[in-house]
Amino acid sequence: MMPPRTRPPFAADERTQLVGWLDLQRALVHWKCDGLSEADAHRPVLETSPLMTMAGVVSHLRWVEHCWFEVLFLGRPAEGPQFDESVEDRDMMVDGVALAQLLDEYAKQCALSNEIVAAHALDETGQHPDFGSAAANLRWMLIHMVEETARHVGHLDTIRELLDGQKGYY
Repeated sequence: MMPPRTRPPFAADERTQLVGWLDLQRALVHWKCDGLSEADAHRPVLETSPLMTMAGVVSHLRWVEHCWFEVLFLGRPAEGPQFDESVEDRDMMVDGVALAQLLDEYAKQCALSNEIVAAHALDETGQHPDFGSAAANLRWMLIHMVEETARHVGHLDTIRELLDGQKGYY
């Protein structure tokens, strides 16, 4: 099921606004992928960026959510493909992984991120002792995730248009 593409209320508390804008961008990720063939989901359109595929971007966004909320904020172990320093952009290498699976994993990771956000104050800082970015507070991390996700939604929009001509913001 496609997540609703709903803007947060004009007048709401800070948490509702921040999570609302992030949830909108997350929903746009799913929308950009809707109806895409498996071949197109894995087809690169930029010769100099072969991992910048629809599937690759979805995987990257899943792991970014994991990194910021589970690892940097909660201090959980730095596990996942983005921490494999021997292979650049490992989190975007998804040959053979179905787009539906990637979107499902992304949705589950976003739901977990929202649970983490709901359970903590926006002024709380990250806990991971090995990464300087963990010094950011949850508010900063949420704002960063809105920026990160929206930036990649723009990439998805461009990739989708190059693949099959589909376009649109909202």
